Amino acid sequence: MKKIAMRSVRAALQLIPKNLKDKLKQNERLTGLYVRSVRKSGLFFDAPTPKQTQALYNHWLEVNKSTFSTSAAKVDGWQAIIFGTDSQGITEEQLKSLGVGACLIVGESDLDVLEKQIAQLDNQFPTLLLNGGDSLKKSAVSHLYDALKESDVVYCDTDEVDNDGAKSSPRFLPSWNPELQYSTAYINSGVMLKTSLLKSLHISNQTTIAELITALSLTKKDLLINHKPLPLVHLSSVKENGLNTLKRVKKVIESHTSAVVDSDEKFIVNRLCWPNSNPLVSLIIPTKNGKALVKACIESILEKTTYQNYEILLIDNGSDEQESIEYFKYLDTLDKVRVLKYPAPFNYSAINNFGVEHAKGSILGLVNNDIEVISPDWLNYMVGHAEREDVGCVGAKLLYSDTRIQHAGVVLGYGGGAGHAHKNFPRFHKGYLNRIVATNNYSAVTAACLLVKRTHFNEVNGLNEKALSVAFNDVDFCLKVKGLGVNNVYCAEAELFHHESVSRGLDISPEKAARFSRELAYLQSTWSNFIANDPAYNPNLTLKRENFSIRSAVELKG
Repeated sequence: MKKIAMRSVRAALQLIPKNLKDKLKQNERLTGLYVRSVRKSGLFFDAPTPKQTQALYNHWLEVNKSTFSTSAAKVDGWQAIIFGTDSQGITEEQLKSLGVGACLIVGESDLDVLEKQIAQLDNQFPTLLLNGGDSLKKSAVSHLYDALKESDVVYCDTDEVDNDGAKSSPRFLPSWNPELQYSTAYINSGVMLKTSLLKSLHISNQTTIAELITALSLTKKDLLINHKPLPLVHLSSVKENGLNTLKRVKKVIESHTSAVVDSDEKFIVNRLCWPNSNPLVSLIIPTKNGKALVKACIESILEKTTYQNYEILLIDNGSDEQESIEYFKYLDTLDKVRVLKYPAPFNYSAINNFGVEHAKGSILGLVNNDIEVISPDWLNYMVGHAEREDVGCVGAKLLYSDTRIQHAGVVLGYGGGAGHAHKNFPRFHKGYLNRIVATNNYSAVTAACLLVKRTHFNEVNGLNEKALSVAFNDVDFCLKVKGLGVNNVYCAEAELFHHESVSRGLDISPEKAARFSRELAYLQSTWSNFIANDPAYNPNLTLKRENFSIRSAVELKG
């Protein structure tokens, strides 16, 4: 009923003259009420249905016909290994028709025979890895061969094909995403790699492609993994045992790292808790007034957080409400809390930079005053990631007050700037490729709850307080940190509430709108390459909505 009512309201709003509509938008109370009502109705949750996805994919295939038919490169020679004997005959027959040299079957021979066969593969030519029952687009080998030229490993997007040749279930994957591999084994077929790398690995009759990719990523420091964003491989319609694959990936991770891995059988994901050295974490919380919010935020941290080596720096940005002032005085008496005054005009970047100057921790936490802890071990997981050598910024899974997703990673390009992946999806929705419930890499995460090493913060000169006083400063900061050669991480195990817009309201006044436009323009000019093609996303997915739908006909025309 709520959805029907809100759809009626939205339809009625379309009939209002533009000048009157613009006037109504300037009323913050009215606009706030409308946004909250639409959010509660669930109208913004618009994950595409299977039927919609199929229609979009059919159109996408039609538009991209020529891309597939184009032969990308002359192939001098190639080899293949098929993993598993289920329907392997179909796969082997097709590979031979495409001109494969040697073609080995894992699971068909004794281990000694298999090892000898792999040793005899020619290092001059690459090797294609497929699962039994999988098939290829005719141009797949040339596309992958070409994409491998300047890398060590290449993988592609996938779909499924039925007996009548109808294609369905597309999986448009991100560029190399190590955390997603560890948590979901998202690369498990359609891989071409240099044969010498393959020979460095131990392969048994139970080995999966996913564990080979995981092992290479953990043992070869300068490994170059490329991604071809085309569905060149048709996966077998016989579903593999995903949990078994994850458990094999888990063993690889545990044998090469000190991470503790738990296989979550409910969501079919691996949950990695990385060790930490118990560093001091400085949690910086800016506020102006907002006693109730600050109380809920700080009390939830103090009462629920299992990780104990932290300090809280509450940055008072000119509070003038007596009850807030009195409460902040009380907070300043607590062992773990310091209250610092910052009386200058509101500038989110400057306030946090000020907080960092006074922080004592080697790990810095940027936290909004409307955050509230849900999972007690949030900081254990986030600190473990933040201390890793190859990790930069670490963000959390944040929920609106009504438990819908507020933040599960940031995608560049949404709306011409940046937006939150899976925004307004239900709390326990798995998301596209399990990316809500699984820890994975994004180019950016929100600073509403963000951890980063102090060394990284200093190396990029903190947040940009000159050009980005309010909006996009966290996105800009994350991309600068990523530029240091590290990955940013969305940590799905760290779950907190973010009662967004409660503390500051909406940016709809003319002055705020002008400032937002300036900051958006800065982001667009500074990070145009990420906005054009975010490596943590896929160029075949929409930038019109935050729901990972396939690009529409309108977008494909553009």
